[in-house]
Amino acid sequence: MKPHKNISDRQESLAEQRLAEALLTLRTVSECRAFLRDLCSPAELQAMADRWAVVRDLGRGLPYREIHDRTGVSVTTIGRVARYLALGNGGYALAARRLGANAHG
Repeated sequence: MKPHKNISDRQESLAEQRLAEALLTLRTVSECRAFLRDLCSPAELQAMADRWAVVRDLGRGLPYREIHDRTGVSVTTIGRVARYLALGNGGYALAARRLGANAHG
């Protein structure tokens, strides 16, 4: 999020919490897609979808160059996603693990 002179860290945190709460109200893939399409510009949504594709490919053990060739995502972005996958807040790994469990369950 871009820093804004008039918004405190507490207000930003509250806004992020409210966004997360809104996401949790969505019950279907269709509802989530509609929300994301309203919330994000096409470029923002594509960037998030690209990063998620990178998470999946990294989980499959594909090399960065192959991921780039498959997705068109820059090697720099792939490296950033890999860093957050390994050292971030755990969100990528949690979602990937849950989707993997659902795919096999």
